[in-house]
Amino acid sequence: MKTRRNRKNFNLNPTGDPWSPWLHIDIALVLSSVALAIIGAFMVYSATRGNDPEAYDRAYLNRQLLFLVVGVAAMTATAYFPYRRIRDWVPAVFWGGMFLLLLVLTPLGVERNGTKAWFEFGSFQLQPSELCKIAYIFMLANYLERFNGRLDARQLGNGLLLGLIPIGLILLETDVGTALVFIAITMGMLLVAGAQTKHILVLTVVGMILSALVWSSGVLQDYQQDRLTSFIDPASSQTEAAYQQTQAQIAIGSGGLTGQGFGQGQQTRGEFVPEQHTDFIFSVIGEEFGFVGSVSVLALFAIVMWRCMRTARKSPDLLGTLICCGVMTLFAFQMFQSVGMTLGIMPITGIPIPFVSYGGSSAISCFVGIGLVLNIHMRRYQVV
Repeated sequence: MKTRRNRKNFNLNPTGDPWSPWLHIDIALVLSSVALAIIGAFMVYSATRGNDPEAYDRAYLNRQLLFLVVGVAAMTATAYFPYRRIRDWVPAVFWGGMFLLLLVLTPLGVERNGTKAWFEFGSFQLQPSELCKIAYIFMLANYLERFNGRLDARQLGNGLLLGLIPIGLILLETDVGTALVFIAITMGMLLVAGAQTKHILVLTVVGMILSALVWSSGVLQDYQQDRLTSFIDPASSQTEAAYQQTQAQIAIGSGGLTGQGFGQGQQTRGEFVPEQHTDFIFSVIGEEFGFVGSVSVLALFAIVMWRCMRTARKSPDLLGTLICCGVMTLFAFQMFQSVGMTLGIMPITGIPIPFVSYGGSSAISCFVGIGLVLNIHMRRYQVV
C-alpha cells in the first residue's frame, strides 16, 4: 500500500514532454472501443444492404467508416491535451452546446420521427444533444469537484439546476430517450460526488411524480405514449412500437446459438425491423451471430466499463474520478436501455448503442468520452 501511494505521487512527466504520458495509454480500452465500432460498421452494412446486394448503396457504410475515422481522431486529440487544462475551455463548450440545443428548436432544425433534434448539411446530420453529453459530464464534474466528496442540500440543488438546462431543452425537442440519458448521468455523478442516500430517494420520488404529471399533461406525443403502453401490454397492443419490438424479438430468436451468418439474416434482409441500423441494431447482431455473438459484444462493453471504473479509482483527483464515472454511466445506461428494448424488457426510447449504432454525432461523442478516460489514465501518477 505504501508503494502504491508513492507511485501515485510520482510525476511521470517531470520534463513536460507531451509524449511521455502516451507510454501509459490504456490499450485494452482503446482496442475494445475500436472493436465495437468496427463491428458496428459491419452491422450497419448488413442492416442496410437489403435483399439485393448487387444494388446496394454504400452510402451508409461509407459514412459510418468516416465517422469511425473522425471519432478515433477526436479521441486522440482529446487524450493529448491534459484534462486539467481542458477544464478551462469547458464552460464555453457547454454553453455553446446549450445555444445549439436552443437553435435546433428554430426553423433551422430538422424533424425526424417526431423529434426535432438535428441540423442538416447535405447528406450529413448533426445532433447537438449527442455532443452535449460529454460537455455536460465535464461541466458537472467541474462543479462537483470543489466540494471534495461532501454535498449538502444546497450544493445538490445547484447541481440539479445545472442538469435541468440541457434536460429541459431536450424535452422541448420531444427527445425523451436522450433526456433520460442526461438524468442517469446526473444521478450517477451526484452519488459519486457525495450525495446522501436520503437525497437520492427524495429525488427519485419527485422524479416519479413529475413523470406522472408529464404523462397526464399531454406533452408526450401519441407515438411516445404508444411506446410505453406497448411495453406494458405488448399482447393487446396493435401499435407500430409493438410491431417493432415483436419483429426484433423474432430476429434475435431466429439467431439461435451461433446465428444465421453474416448477411444471411432473413428478418434483417427483409427489413422487417424498423430502424434496424440505428436503435435496433442489436437485433441484427442477434440474428446473424446468435447468442455467442451477442454475448461477445456485451463482453466488449464489459471491458469498456471495467477500464472506465479502474481509471476512476486510479485518478489522481476527484475531477478525473467524476469524469470517468460520468462516461461509464453514459455507456452503461445507453447499452442497457438499447439492448433491453430490443429484448422487450425495456420500453422503446430511441437510444442508440454506443459505438455500434449508425450515426456520426453519437460515434464522435462516444470516442471523445473514451479520449477523456484515456487522458486521465495516462496522467494517473502525475502530481496534482
